[in-house]
Amino acid sequence: MDGTVLVADDDRTIRTVLTQALTRAGCKVHATSSLTTLMRWVGEGKGDVVISDVMMPDGNGLEMLPKIAQDRPGLPVIVISAQNTIMTAIQAAEAEAYDYLPKPFDLPDLMKRTARALEARRRAVPQRSPEPAEAERPEDLPLVGRTPGMQALYRIVARVMNTDLPVLISGESGTGKSLIARAIHDFSDRRTLPFVSVSAADLSELEGPARVLARVRGGTLLFDEIGDLDAEAQARIVRMMDNPGEHVPRFMATSQVNLSHAMEKGRMRQDLYYRIGGATLDVPALRERVDDISLLAEHFLGRAERDTGVRRRLSRDAVELMRVYSWPGNVRQLENAIRRLVLTSRAEEISRPEVEMVLGSQPEMEPVLSGGISDADNLSASVARHLRRYFDLHGNMLPPPGLHGRILKEVETPLIEIALEATGGNQAKCADLLGINRNTLRKKITELDISVTRRRKLM
Repeated sequence: MDGTVLVADDDRTIRTVLTQALTRAGCKVHATSSLTTLMRWVGEGKGDVVISDVMMPDGNGLEMLPKIAQDRPGLPVIVISAQNTIMTAIQAAEAEAYDYLPKPFDLPDLMKRTARALEARRRAVPQRSPEPAEAERPEDLPLVGRTPGMQALYRIVARVMNTDLPVLISGESGTGKSLIARAIHDFSDRRTLPFVSVSAADLSELEGPARVLARVRGGTLLFDEIGDLDAEAQARIVRMMDNPGEHVPRFMATSQVNLSHAMEKGRMRQDLYYRIGGATLDVPALRERVDDISLLAEHFLGRAERDTGVRRRLSRDAVELMRVYSWPGNVRQLENAIRRLVLTSRAEEISRPEVEMVLGSQPEMEPVLSGGISDADNLSASVARHLRRYFDLHGNMLPPPGLHGRILKEVETPLIEIALEATGGNQAKCADLLGINRNTLRKKITELDISVTRRRKLM
């Protein structure tokens, strides 16, 4: 890499790590813990790329983006933030940040994004300054998550927000599909227009579609659980999308069934499937984002305290029990469980037995790849579905180059980490378990930056 990078973060460790990594890559680096200093450097014409935290001691990094765009059109800004909510991703997109990464971030990933930003800077075209927000935005959206799956979802939401593409949001019941649809509307250019959720009853009569279009008036039209609609209702939706009238709405739909499979079985019209799936968002189940459970629990405890004035916190054992529960009702079930715990707990700290009482008997943790996957064929099919969704999320564009290496790393890293954990960190046993040479294992541990801790091996 060749260029000058301005780094602004109040965490000294992050400044040091980024300075060392970027310098080794061939960049010049100016690092600061102050937004004031960063803006002075930008005003002086320094830097080819900016990497900035959001919450700084002397201000908000996102609020500086319009000023940077005005003073230095085309200067890429990569936003990093520990505020792991959809709000941050949306604000970064609205402020026309070049890229957004949640903390803790993957250093090699950030380096690649920085390299692309430097290349973009060399080919930069002046960017327009973002328009001011038209209305106050809620800061407490109930879409919280720091896991890679949720962060990827947030970035896709930010990209499709102000397009006219139809959006299909799929996921299990209770994952928050309708919340995501509402968030896309509330932060889009159509936010001042109606948001109308359509049920089968709204489409049951001949004049139903006309009445629905009259209500939405060019806003956002959501078909809730579109896979449950009968053939006649689906046909009426196709006609609505083909002839929306004078004020064309934004079409969105949610589904907890696999519409591709439903189409193959004749339960989903092919023409509707391809019309509504302009952009497809897959919302992960809660059991697939275990690291978000404590974050969501804290969010719901905070909300309960604001609503009721009752302060509660979870003990470490209680949190661990929640992490191994399968959560068939997903986030909605977790929210309801927290509400009950706030009401029934006798002390400020909620204990493990109290959580057991609310959740009842604990089923074993389901496999990370849902659906009872237990053999190689099913695993292969699941990976294929994941990859197809990944390509679909890029629309008509191809994913960034280097896909083969990225996918192998995503599979290889957890495989080696789990194998090391199972063998108590014994690399000789781990290499034998994996069926690879010990030197090869050591090389992969170094390349993938895997932490090895010796502990009692699993029996």
